[in-house]
Amino acid sequence: MGKLLRINTKEKTFTFEETPEAYAGLGGRALTSKLILDEVPATCHPLGKNNKLVFSPGIMSGTPAANSGRLSAGAKSPLTGGIKESNAGGYVSQKLARLGITGLVLEDKPDSDDYSIIIINKDGVEILPAGDLVKAGNYEVMEKLWAKYGKNTGIMSIGQAGEQCLKAASIQQADMNGRPGRAHGRGGLGAVMGSKRIKAIVVDDKGAPRLEIKDPEAFKIANKRWVEMLRNHPVTGEGLPAFGTAVLVNVINEAGTMPTKNFRTGRFEDVQSISGETMAENIKERGGITTEGCHPGCVIKCSNVYHDKDGKYLTSGFEYETIWAFGAHTTIKDLDQIAMLDRLCDDFGLDTIDTGVAIGVAMEGGMIPWGDGQAAIDLLSKVGEYAPVGKIIGSGAKFTGDALGVTRVAVAKNQAFPAYDPRSCKGQGVTYATTPMGADHTAGYGVTANILGVGGTIDPLKKEGNVALSQGLQIATAAIDAAGLCLFVAFAVLDNEDGLPTIAQMINAQYGLKLTPDDIMELGKSVLRNELEFNKRAGFTKADDRLPEFFSEELPPHKTTWDFTAEDLEKTLAF
Repeated sequence: MGKLLRINTKEKTFTFEETPEAYAGLGGRALTSKLILDEVPATCHPLGKNNKLVFSPGIMSGTPAANSGRLSAGAKSPLTGGIKESNAGGYVSQKLARLGITGLVLEDKPDSDDYSIIIINKDGVEILPAGDLVKAGNYEVMEKLWAKYGKNTGIMSIGQAGEQCLKAASIQQADMNGRPGRAHGRGGLGAVMGSKRIKAIVVDDKGAPRLEIKDPEAFKIANKRWVEMLRNHPVTGEGLPAFGTAVLVNVINEAGTMPTKNFRTGRFEDVQSISGETMAENIKERGGITTEGCHPGCVIKCSNVYHDKDGKYLTSGFEYETIWAFGAHTTIKDLDQIAMLDRLCDDFGLDTIDTGVAIGVAMEGGMIPWGDGQAAIDLLSKVGEYAPVGKIIGSGAKFTGDALGVTRVAVAKNQAFPAYDPRSCKGQGVTYATTPMGADHTAGYGVTANILGVGGTIDPLKKEGNVALSQGLQIATAAIDAAGLCLFVAFAVLDNEDGLPTIAQMINAQYGLKLTPDDIMELGKSVLRNELEFNKRAGFTKADDRLPEFFSEELPPHKTTWDFTAEDLEKTLAF
């Protein structure tokens, strides 16, 4: 299965080792979570020398399998205090896999503030001074590194937020155009990379051999069917390519579950101004790109490039969650201002969800007015200036609420809620409460059956069926993350009887195995067990599997409340 590359960030040394038996056959989230459980003391300080930052390509990464280029990053989270996996597209996953690297592990912590960059290629590893990249934003970092090491090189870097070790700091990956449009956003992993004084990682697979596939013909047949499923599904083949993830803006608003003005109502009256249709229209009129993959081999292509009113590049990877967090949540209705806030987050290296929710909390606390986009831009800009107020906003919603004395803060395990109100999308709410990751829509996307009618239909306004929905999705998602597949393939998998069997066929053909769909689901369960065990060791209890008390308020327009008991929620991860 390849080798582990361990880099001691204090000594600036590296070693390659054969993948230990305990990690054999693992990749992506399965490897990052297992290694963190085994090698990181659960009670350690997330920014201390005993934490480790692990990157792992998925089990299928590096192959021709469609949408298999996602990379998992894992560590103890500075934001939640528990285990964290965050995955992203980009070039790095496939390149690490082709270099035979199952996991890249950053260990220890330098005594000095000198930053380094890491260069990985077929000839080995170099650890070099970061030089003039220190205090630079991710746009500048990636432009310089692509100029030096070549276009289409895999790059991961941190911006000013990561250097300041802020709790909402992300690790950005270079997108298909060499810009920081892809993010390991959630959980503050950019702060862990900053604590280890690593500014950037460059991965170049030029000259590396292709991955061996044990049964090429069987793999080709299975992958052909896989591509057909993805292209023929109405979500992955039509909606996402046409409008990106922002296709959800009108859908979620109509369902009455778009959190507006800090979760006061489920509908935003100015929704058309920030809709996916408006975004797509702006992109076409201004010469941007409406349909683009987040990594090579993507056939869904839900990413994009968004230009300003003058036709100049403004941001890329402009996602639904970002549009909601800086839009309906704050009541900002100017899409260009929201796009600028997205750009700043990519440049400084910040999770757009936790930062957007933090901006809303700042409005709640009277720091800036509701709906004032320019004030939000000015406030967020303070992160790049290393200003004290920037350190507050850049540390996420919970920290901002504590600083301002605001009690209405939508977090679970200290991580900000994404763009679905749990009172009117209850399957998603169960995931927020119970996932080891903190509030995270991608950990078990209940929107599928609650709102979109994918994989069946379960009433989003009632409790019935939503615990089982979240449980099944959390298990399946962990397996998908381990495989290195994009989460969005779940739409096609849920609506095709041969979806999961086809994944099994590709893995079997790749490695010469005889896995069944049940084996893949058992892998997902094992990942969750490892994560739950780490959090237990870190001091988490059942009391952490709950939502803030203000969710007992009725949510318009459906007048629903969060009505799950602790006993209800305990059943979610009982398997």
